[in-house]
Amino acid sequence: MDVRKELYELFNDPLLDGVRPKVAAATAGDRMQQKLAEVNDWIAMNGREPRKDGNLKEKLMYAAMMALRNKL
Repeated sequence: MDVRKELYELFNDPLLDGVRPKVAAATAGDRMQQKLAEVNDWIAMNGREPRKDGNLKEKLMYAAMMALRNKL
């Protein structure tokens, strides 16, 4: 049998319609980069760094900012 035809038949099987590659889990570096981007976005929107005495969202951004600073 022709290999190309066999592969075509295999990958066009209706049983494989919903199969997708597994997404790699985020690494610690990816999570840190995402958190840094969130803090930077918060600063850009508010024109200042988050403070620990603000609302809940601001407190969370403050905690994230301090954690990032302590890692550096």
